[in-house]
This record gives sequence, C-alpha cells and structure tokens, in this order.
Amino acid sequence: MAAPSKTTAPRVTRRTAQAADTRLHIVATARRLFAANGYVRTTIEGVAAESGVAVQTVYNSVGNKAALLSAVLDDAASGPNAPAQVLEFMRERTRQAPDLDALLAMLADWFVEVHQRTGTVLGVIAQAAAVDADVAKLEKARALQRLTRYHEAAAAVRERGGLTSGMTDEDAAAAIWSLGHPQAYRTLVNDAGWTPEAYREWILKALAAALA
Repeated sequence: MAAPSKTTAPRVTRRTAQAADTRLHIVATARRLFAANGYVRTTIEGVAAESGVAVQTVYNSVGNKAALLSAVLDDAASGPNAPAQVLEFMRERTRQAPDLDALLAMLADWFVEVHQRTGTVLGVIAQAAAVDADVAKLEKARALQRLTRYHEAAAAVRERGGLTSGMTDEDAAAAIWSLGHPQAYRTLVNDAGWTPEAYREWILKALAAALA
C-alpha cells in the first residue's frame, strides 16, 4: 500500500516576497496620500511617484484607483493583525469568547478599534462615492459584506444563550450591523463629541439590549 502523500506549503520565492512587499508599500503610500489630499486629488501617477515605482506597477500590483482605495480600507481594518484578514482574526476572537457577556464585550471593543483605524479612509470613500461610480459600488459592496459577515456573529450569540426574544439570526445580524455602523461612530464621536470610551459603553449596552 502506497504511503499517503504529504501536503507541503506553497514555496514563497524571492520574487513573490518582493511583489508582496511592493504592494504593501504602494498601499501604505496611497493611504497617506488619500488621507492628506482626498480622493480626487490623489492620482495613480502620484502614488507611483511617491512609492518610487512605475505607474504600470501600481496597476499590476493593486489595480485602478478604486481598487487602490479598497486595498487601503483592508489595510486599515486589519491594522496590526495584518497580513491576516479581518474575517480570519474575528473568527478566532469569536471562538475564544467563553460566554455571551465576553462575546458582546469583544464586539464592542472591535467596533471602537476598527472605527478608529478606518474612520479617515471611510470618509474618503464616502466623498469619492459621489463622483466615482466604481467607489460608489465599493461602498455598497462593503456595507453588504459587513451585514453578511455579522450572520456569523449572530449565530455565535445564539450559541451562547442570546436571542431569547425570538429574534432570528438574520434580524440579529441587521441589529449588529446597524448599531456598529461607521456612520453611527462618526456622528457620536466626531460630531457629538463623545469619547471612544463613552461610545464603547453605549454600544455594549445597546448590543446587550438588542441581542438578549
């Protein structure tokens, strides 16, 4: 009987590593320029020049201007967890929450964490969506993506004894999405002057009330 074959991890070549580093550098440069200059005044040519690469390298590595903005959002959302994607490390955080209180506290902490990191780029996206159809599609797609992903959080809430009022997982996902919406954070913290700590206390109570 033949011995079972061993699965080996894909070999990372020097060229692959260099390409990944180049992409990270381009995205970091774009993030800085979008924040400083806004979407309209930031150009692919400017990003390329600031990154020290050819214009075609930006297109090959990341894509067009809307794709670049999308990559900047991913980078901001992942933060110190990069290169892990948000879905990966949030699943791990959810798995580690032993009970409902811990799960809701984790969600409250996450909303503060992610909104502080992504606030600037989401503001750029909101402004750009008014003048660029591709960014408008990006904004809509990301909102729906968050709603879909919160179905996993809703299921985790149910597994830990929540949703006793009869709320469905779909409704619970919508509640999490609405309460944790970036616009709510911007309005309460940036416009109304709440501290991030006050926002966290509010959303923790709101999540507990909605998902009990």
